[in-house]
Amino acid sequence: MVIPSSVRASESVSRNGLPANQLAAARAREFVYAALQGWTAPPPDGRGGGASATGADPEAGAAPARVTFPEELVDDAVLLVSELVTNAVMYAGTDIDVVCRLERNPATRVSVVVEVADRHPSKGVRGGADTRHGEPGYGLQLVSALSESWGVTYRRAEKRVWFRLEAAEGESAATDSASSAPGSDARPHDAGASVHPPHAHGYDAGWADRDGPSFLAETSELLAGQLDEAMVTALAAQMLVPRLADWCGIWLSTPGRGLQLSRVWHADEQRITPLREELERTLPPAALRTGGTPWPWPESAGAAHEGGSAFAFPLIARDTDQGVLLLGRAGQPQMTDAVGRMVQDVARRVAQAVFTARQYTRQRRISAALQRRQLPATLARIVGVDTAIVYEPHGEGQTVGGDFYDIFPMGEDRWCFLLGDVQGKDPEAMSVTGLARHLVRLLAREGHGVESVLGRLNVAMAEESAEAFALGSEQTGSRFLSLLYGELTVHPGVAGARCTVASAGHPPPLHLFADGRVEPASEPQMLLGIDEGAEFQAGTFDLAPGETLLCVTDGVTERRCGNWQLDDNDGLADVLRQGMGLGAKALAEYVRRAAHDFGTGPVEDDLSVLVLQAVAGDCPARRT
Repeated sequence: MVIPSSVRASESVSRNGLPANQLAAARAREFVYAALQGWTAPPPDGRGGGASATGADPEAGAAPARVTFPEELVDDAVLLVSELVTNAVMYAGTDIDVVCRLERNPATRVSVVVEVADRHPSKGVRGGADTRHGEPGYGLQLVSALSESWGVTYRRAEKRVWFRLEAAEGESAATDSASSAPGSDARPHDAGASVHPPHAHGYDAGWADRDGPSFLAETSELLAGQLDEAMVTALAAQMLVPRLADWCGIWLSTPGRGLQLSRVWHADEQRITPLREELERTLPPAALRTGGTPWPWPESAGAAHEGGSAFAFPLIARDTDQGVLLLGRAGQPQMTDAVGRMVQDVARRVAQAVFTARQYTRQRRISAALQRRQLPATLARIVGVDTAIVYEPHGEGQTVGGDFYDIFPMGEDRWCFLLGDVQGKDPEAMSVTGLARHLVRLLAREGHGVESVLGRLNVAMAEESAEAFALGSEQTGSRFLSLLYGELTVHPGVAGARCTVASAGHPPPLHLFADGRVEPASEPQMLLGIDEGAEFQAGTFDLAPGETLLCVTDGVTERRCGNWQLDDNDGLADVLRQGMGLGAKALAEYVRRAAHDFGTGPVEDDLSVLVLQAVAGDCPARRT
C-alpha cells in the first residue's frame, strides 16, 4: 500500500489532516496502515532515536532498517484509530488531525503511539473507562482494553486522545538490521516502569518559570464562562494531567454533606476507577488552609516502586472553602517552590470558577422557582371542548417570558381563558405576568364578567404606570399589557359552547367555521394601562361542534421575513385554514411550526398559541 500524499513525515512522526465527514474513519485506517507498513528506523546509536516514513536517513552512518510490526499490533492500531476518529466526527464535528509516531524504548523495542485531535475541547470524551461518571460509548472502552496505555490532553484550542501499543513478549517489532550497535546507550527494559504520556512536565521548575504564565492564561481562558461546577472540575483535571501531574483528585465542599469527591483523573485512564475508589475512602482535612500539604501515595495510582509525591491544595474563593485539589507525580520526591506557587494560582482559578458556577446555579434555581409561579401548573379541562397551548419564551434559559396564559373553571358549566403579553422581555415583564394572571382569577371569582375584568385590570395597570412615572424610576417604567380574555359556557344537553371574548390591544382571536370560513371573533381595542378611563366591549358567539377558536400573541402575527409579517394579507387566517381537520394539539403545533418556518432567522419574541376546539359528537351531560 502506498502512503497517501497528504502524509507529512518528520523523522519519527507521520501526520494526516482529515475533514469531519463519513469518509474520515476510512481515511484514518488507510493512513495508519500505510504508515506502519512503510516505516523505517535508524539504528539505535543515539543520533536518530526515531523512525521515518520516508525511508531515508539524512545523516551519514548506518543504513536505516525497515520496521516490521506484528500483524495483531497493526490490526489493533487500525481498529482503534477508526473508533477514535468516529468518536471525533460524531461528538466534535471539527477537522481532525491524526498523528502516528514510533518510539524506541531503552530495550530497543519499538512502540506505536497514535493521536487523534479535534478542535472542540469543550466537548468531553465519551465512553471512558470511568463509566459511572461518563457517557455510554464503545470506542474508548476498546482503547482501554487493547492499548498498553492511553489518555486525553485538553488544550485551549484542541482535545487530543492518544494510545500506545507495544508488541507482546517475544513479538517485538522486527528490523532488517541489528537492533543495537556497540556504543549505544541502550539499557535493560524495566517492565514495571510507569507510563508517562507525551509532554508531561511534572514538578519541573524550569518549565514552571518558562511556560507557567502561558499555562495559567490557558487555564483561565478555558475555565472562564463555565457555569457548571462538574464541568469546571472536569476541565481543571484534564488541564493538570498529564502536563503537570500523573493524576489528580478534586473534592468539592457541599453544605450539610462535607467534602464530596467530584473528579478523578489519571494519565493512564485504566487506573481512574481504582484510584477513585481509593480516594473515596480517604477524605482530606475539612479545613485545609495551607497549599502543598503532603499526601500519602495511593496504591492504585501505580509506580509505587519508583516513589513519588502527592500534595493537597485548598480551593478557596471569597474566603469560603470550595474544596480541595490533590496532585500526584511519580518519580518526583518533592515539589519546587516555583511549581508550588503555580499550582496555588491554578487552585485559586479553579476555586473562583467553582464559586461562580455555584452562584449561577443558585440564581438559576431561584429564577426557575419564581418562574414556575408565573404560569399555571396545569390547565383545567373544559367539558366538550379540546384545548391546547404552545408556549415558547424568547429569553435563553427562561421558562417564562412576557407572554402568559390560563384556563380555569368558574363553577360547574363555565370556564375562563386568557392569553396576554406584557411589554418587554426582561424580568420586570415576567413579574407583571404573574400579577396580571392572578388578578384576573381574583376578579373572575368575585363575579366580574369579561368587560368588568378588563376594566378593573386596566385601572390597576394605569395606576402602576403612574406611580412608576412619579418615582422617576428608569428601572420600572410604564408597563402596558395586551390581553385576550373570554368565558366559555357549556349547557348540558347542548353540543358546543357559548363564548364571550374581548381583546385589549391583542391580536384578535380567529374563529374557524366548519365550512372553512375564518373570521375575527372580537374587535381590536386599546392596550391595558394607557388610559385609566377606557371602556371595553366583549362579543358573544356560539362555538359549534367542529369549530375552532385560535388565539395567538404578536410573536406569531409579527414574525418577520424581510419586510413582510406573517399576518400581512390575513396570513394567519390562511395558516388556520390550511390546518383545518387537525385536532387541537396538532393545530397548535402546526401554527407554531408555520411561525418558525415563515422567517429565516431566530424568533425574536415570546411565541404563544392557544387553541379551543368544540368537540363534535354527543353533547356533554351534566356532572353529578
